Amino acid sequence: MGIERIMRLAPVVPVIVISDPAEARPMAEALVKGGITALEVTLRTPAAIEAIQEMKKVPGAVVGAGTVVSEEQLRKVADAGVEFIVTPGLTERLGKAIVESGIPFLPGTATAGDIMRGYELGLRHFKFFPAETSGGLKALKALAAPFHEARFCPTGGVSAATAPDWLAFEPVLCVGGSWVVGKTAEETERLAREAAGLGR
Repeated sequence: MGIERIMRLAPVVPVIVISDPAEARPMAEALVKGGITALEVTLRTPAAIEAIQEMKKVPGAVVGAGTVVSEEQLRKVADAGVEFIVTPGLTERLGKAIVESGIPFLPGTATAGDIMRGYELGLRHFKFFPAETSGGLKALKALAAPFHEARFCPTGGVSAATAPDWLAFEPVLCVGGSWVVGKTAEETERLAREAAGLGR
């Protein structure tokens, strides 16, 4: 499955920070049941790799790794069988390694130079990060103008309240957000169901 298809699975990609691997599978089941199937597990905790492996057991879940910042992490997530990779930024060395891995890739970008670096690697799909502190929707509209083929997933400060505005901008295929993960499976399923209906 290519990165565009993954980005179009649902309007929201949950940005997941998980400390207990035992919570991973119930969380993924609740998200998928609510209609959110592309799941980004960030490598911000020691439990992330195990959580990815647990979430992959859930039918319908498309599990990716976020916050990948090194080639060592790339090797670990590739071994874990991730279906896409998200990075907070884009460097030539790591970007090239991820492209060569063949794993669908969504690199973080905040400037025209970032996007041009991505274009040189053959990429056309980007995370706009951090979305709100980088100038919000107004900034992305200006940034996207010279890059008519580029498609984006704004992440960072996006909420249930602001997501529809982002999603109304044609180059935006989805948004990233942590608000869809609740304190219980029931709450997560409800939030996922609401998120799955945004902007569509």
